[in-house]
Amino acid sequence: MTQLLTSQIGSGSYQVDDIQFLLRPLNISPTDVAQKERLIQSGQKHYSEMISTEHAPSANHQAIFEQALAQGGARMAQAVQSLALALLPYQIDGQLTLLSLVRAGVPLGVLLTRALRDMGVTVAHYGISIIRDRGIDVQAINDICQVHTPQSLIFVDGWTGKGAIAKELAHTLATQITYPIEPRLVTLTDPCGVAWLAAAHDDWLIPSGILGATVSGLVSRSIWPQDVGWHGCVRCDDLQSFDNSRYLIETVNHLRQQLTPQKAAVWPVEHRNILQAASQKVISDIATRFNISSINRIKSGIAEATRAVMRRVPEHVLVSSKQDNDVRLLVQLAQQAGVAVEEVGQQLHPYRALTIIKKVG
Repeated sequence: MTQLLTSQIGSGSYQVDDIQFLLRPLNISPTDVAQKERLIQSGQKHYSEMISTEHAPSANHQAIFEQALAQGGARMAQAVQSLALALLPYQIDGQLTLLSLVRAGVPLGVLLTRALRDMGVTVAHYGISIIRDRGIDVQAINDICQVHTPQSLIFVDGWTGKGAIAKELAHTLATQITYPIEPRLVTLTDPCGVAWLAAAHDDWLIPSGILGATVSGLVSRSIWPQDVGWHGCVRCDDLQSFDNSRYLIETVNHLRQQLTPQKAAVWPVEHRNILQAASQKVISDIATRFNISSINRIKSGIAEATRAVMRRVPEHVLVSSKQDNDVRLLVQLAQQAGVAVEEVGQQLHPYRALTIIKKVG
């Protein structure tokens, strides 16, 4: 299938017809993690204006990814199939346009593209930027809407944490873009109850959630541009020998193709409301206990908690159980960083892990 919009980033390290990243390459010097944290918390710079060097995963980190894929690949395949089936009624003249939110939504978006095409749907798939406090890439959305029917747009993210990105998406579409329908945000799991469609609500070890560029097409987190135009990114070509992007897709897609018939995912509003209340209580309780004025310092869910330890300056890590295999990498990374890990049982429900960013400056 021919994509109608392209960029210099192209498909990253994915196959050409899997995705097109609507991002532009930027030359930006890396910022030290500790310095970045000081600038963010002091308000001197927004997190999206800086980026730190992304290092190759250690042998142990890679091994845990392999284990997560071995244990969770089949579940991921089932989720993809059930989500794809649920999207079939939303075709416009046999077409859907998937907009994966860079980066966490990209692996799921590629897998959904493969699944939907197997079901006979014509799919255009793009990777676009969304940035907390800044919104989705309005220029990219407007460009997409010039060549694709707005009603065919489906937004894809890997999971939800506190719901900030879902709120950002809804706000941008309501205030800056002529978008005629409710934002259709699709995720693998939605513990905080803000997605339009999800395959589950529990906080589980999503294989793509514990790596960065090496499972996202060798593309960095998106960067806020200093001028008008698409949001930017950095190509992580130096990590090419560690790239798992196609490996994950081929593994999970093969598992999906071997599945017995699945049921379409269902995500009732009543269930979402219950999850929202539970999530908000956890975040509120943690903020009160640790005297946190900005909930941006709280990173909830296994994937977000793990990424925060790798990319930010963590102060505390809370887990339901230290014996939980799904948080093993998080616990190891925290211990290596000298961060205390506290076991709190069901206090975190619906989450199984949470990281608190250290207050600096």
